[in-house]
Amino acid sequence: MQEQHFGILDGKHLKPIFEKSIGLTLKQFIKSKMCKPFFIFSVFWVSIGLNSPANAQTQKDTIKQFEDFRLKNIDGQFLSLSDYPKAKGFILIFTCNHCPFAKLYPPRFNALNLKYKPLGIPLIAISSTDTNTYEEDGHLEMIKKAKAEKFNFPYLFDDLQVVAKSFNAQKTPHAFVIWKEKGEWIIKYEGAIDDNGAESEKVKNSYVSTAVQELLNGKEVSQPITRSIGCQIHFRTEAEMK
Repeated sequence: MQEQHFGILDGKHLKPIFEKSIGLTLKQFIKSKMCKPFFIFSVFWVSIGLNSPANAQTQKDTIKQFEDFRLKNIDGQFLSLSDYPKAKGFILIFTCNHCPFAKLYPPRFNALNLKYKPLGIPLIAISSTDTNTYEEDGHLEMIKKAKAEKFNFPYLFDDLQVVAKSFNAQKTPHAFVIWKEKGEWIIKYEGAIDDNGAESEKVKNSYVSTAVQELLNGKEVSQPITRSIGCQIHFRTEAEMK
């Protein structure tokens, strides 16, 4: 079993990982002498992690231009943004097959594409993970998953990880809303899809949907960046590419 690298997770996914790492159930840990010093250390570590310059992101980082790309779709054809000449914008989602957190979202991807594609903002999913480490993220497995889960959107294979690097995508899933301005594609939103991966019926903030609606209404995105949550994308080194 491959090691998973997560961002901020809800208790449903964190609990089994935590218990396995310390060899105790959560109840046993709470009653143990380890609990208090571990809690103090954890609060300090999380505080440093969330506020460190390396993790800090600003609106300036978010609103930027990028080049069009051309990637292989699950139907075997290559697809680029230029294939949608009438598109006002796109919802781009970096996701994958293997990540437990990403597995929670395909029904929501279908819903977003069903709602916004007719309005000129189609959803495109991109898999950019390391297929040397995660074989289930290969193109043939992507085809199987898309068919089994009835994807109504393109699912592109970024096998060289070039597109993920150009967007600085970090997690699966990691969402971007891009918009055309004066003939150029501009990133208007990036981060999480919503605020509840585990329970879609309890979502209070649909960040992607809100951003798209504001852009459709001619407004600036009120929250242009949130912290993406999920499995870390491992970028292969040049040596690993060979």
